[in-house]
Amino acid sequence: MSILAFDGRMGASGDMILAALLDAGADPTVLETVTDALEVEYRIDETVKCGISSTTVDVYLTGRDGSESDRVEEGHDDGEGHEDDHSHGHDHEEGHADHNHDGETGHSHDGDADHTHDHVHAEGQGPHRSYLEVREIVEELALEPAVERDALAIFELLGEAEASVHGESLEDIHFHEVGADDAIADVVGSALLCHDLEPAEIVTTPLATGGGSVSMSHGEYPVPTPAVVEIAQRATWSLRGGPVDAELLTPTGAAILGHLADGVDALPPLDLDGSGYGAGGYDLDPHPNVLRVLIGDGGERGTLAKDEIVVLETNLDDATPEILGGLQETLADAGARDVSILPVTMKKSRPGHLVKVICKPADRERVARALAEETGTLGVRDAGATHRWIADRTFETVTVDLDGESYEVTVKIASDADGTVYDVSAEYDDARAIAAETGVAIRDVIHRAETVVQASVVDRERR
Repeated sequence: MSILAFDGRMGASGDMILAALLDAGADPTVLETVTDALEVEYRIDETVKCGISSTTVDVYLTGRDGSESDRVEEGHDDGEGHEDDHSHGHDHEEGHADHNHDGETGHSHDGDADHTHDHVHAEGQGPHRSYLEVREIVEELALEPAVERDALAIFELLGEAEASVHGESLEDIHFHEVGADDAIADVVGSALLCHDLEPAEIVTTPLATGGGSVSMSHGEYPVPTPAVVEIAQRATWSLRGGPVDAELLTPTGAAILGHLADGVDALPPLDLDGSGYGAGGYDLDPHPNVLRVLIGDGGERGTLAKDEIVVLETNLDDATPEILGGLQETLADAGARDVSILPVTMKKSRPGHLVKVICKPADRERVARALAEETGTLGVRDAGATHRWIADRTFETVTVDLDGESYEVTVKIASDADGTVYDVSAEYDDARAIAAETGVAIRDVIHRAETVVQASVVDRERR
């Protein structure tokens, strides 16, 4: 099982996550989805931190000259709007970064280095945006569904944290730097690069926050900042202080890992395939200011994969069949991995239904809200499950011959971490469509498709 593991001993920020994933082998061309839609470019370069060769990523705005008038037009007015916790006093979102690393003029992923003096570093630039405005921008990027789902979940986690800190609702909260194009580039870019590497699991060791204090719009606050604390409460990983008095974990970095990564106490055993180092801007000698990521096979032979989950449930006594029938789709859109609806007998012998939903820990609040809105329930219970054991699932399209005609059926193949296949299951919808066209029983179509895969599995094992 492929595992992507972040080493959190020097914290994380959006640009450091981008850099580490690129250094580990992610394809930079996938970022063109962002640069084609937004007026930004990624400047990818190299630097050395305490003897470690590392990758750096900076986001630049294109088509702007960085004048003060541009900043005012774009809404960069520190005295207005609902600012996030890091809008003053420090270069918060660029990864413990002043970004005065060697090669700042660098090169972008498309090799265009000539615009260095025409473009503006994106940090802190751009308009104040609400959470809903950021969501609309992400939805307009035409991302693959899984990438869009992750990007939206990261911004929702960030929005919920900011809303909690400022006493606002999620719909009313306005981001400051985190709503600007550089943060969108960080969040969407990280989702794109993670999906390009295709790990079966993403984990992180405890994330260092740094120490000391930072100046924010409402005063001087200790590190970790309030938004990071809120995100950590919703994540499965843990925090640790130090090792220096500087801000090491930014809200954007925390939100990205809060959604994508499960917490582990230490780096898991890995048969390494690759590694990467993403540098921040500060020089923190003797500590190398880098985020390390490791990629490798971490599956124990003959076991299933451990998947961190939450189980949410509620009892319903007045839900219509139409509402219950639509829950699978609506809750899946909110992040649910599985939805079960069971008939139960409730108080006073009334018939009702128990709805049980499996989701990732970072998605629990969004899924609970969707469940409440769709059903009208007055309460959703967190059943307290922490993980499940899951198979490695792959899909194979096979051809079956019926009455001289060939038809394609998708078959799901379940195996353990050792690659041993223990179940094959033809997709019902494919079999039903073929059965309707040919008059052959659905059961017969399923059996023929599964037989093809089983024979293929036996043949591979003999080799």
